[in-house]
Amino acid sequence: MTLLTRTEGAHAPAPVRPRRIPGLSTVPVFVFMALVAGYMLLPVYWLLVSATKSQSDLVSTPGLLPADWHLGENLGSLFAQQDGVYARWLVNSLAYAGAGAAVGTLLAAMAGYALAVYRFKGREAVFSVILGGVLVPATALALPLFLLFAEADATNTFWSVFLPSVVSPFGVYLSRIFATASIPEEVIEAARIDGAGEWRIFRSIALRMMSPALVTVFLFQFVVIWNNFLLPLIMLQDERLYPVTLGLFTWQSQTSRMPELQTLTLVGALVSVVPIVITFLLLQRYWRAGLAAGAVK
Repeated sequence: MTLLTRTEGAHAPAPVRPRRIPGLSTVPVFVFMALVAGYMLLPVYWLLVSATKSQSDLVSTPGLLPADWHLGENLGSLFAQQDGVYARWLVNSLAYAGAGAAVGTLLAAMAGYALAVYRFKGREAVFSVILGGVLVPATALALPLFLLFAEADATNTFWSVFLPSVVSPFGVYLSRIFATASIPEEVIEAARIDGAGEWRIFRSIALRMMSPALVTVFLFQFVVIWNNFLLPLIMLQDERLYPVTLGLFTWQSQTSRMPELQTLTLVGALVSVVPIVITFLLLQRYWRAGLAAGAVK
């Protein structure tokens, strides 16, 4: 019995692992992340400093060093230039991006929900075509879209920029992934047994379960439309319909004749960032939840 139970020396001793010093391995990671953050924020810092300078200081002082504070004066000149056309450009961008992202998110949610819940012949083929649309760059579609709207005599209108913006293959892809992950089939079957129609199931149950994911889709779509430049450049000739990106481009192209527009372009670029930052701050909690839900699929 003693021979059976005594096992000292029967096995080689387990190797002693060296003790890790807490925090030492994270130092290179923090240094690398700090360098990346500094690289990403350097253009923002340059824009912020340049927006506070007068036109003479802008061309006579180093770009990264601050000079006399003229931000308030520059903001007043920005919104007074050409009878306040910059405010109109901001409103146009909010209309294109806000309404376009809202409608695009709803359409993407409906398409993604249908592809995730309903089983029909050719479903995967349709989804593959939508995925193929993600790979097509927007620049390749700009000229065909212009020809289509020109055929309908709808160029140089609000709809020529708004309607193409509500189509989001990437939003449909995300919506299907999130719908598959967040909506159990048992819930849908229970709602059908209780007498709920398909539209009511989608409106009352699916949209609520998909809401974190839909916020993510909305934010992506909002930023894409807000930064859209090529499509308005091709479609629009009336500056009253310009978004802020195209309006600032026209000012920048005139700086050789009107040097003061250089300062106004920089201040306008700084102001144009504010709506995106506010949108992210308001919706970041839902955005993180949506990204975490999609990360496990």
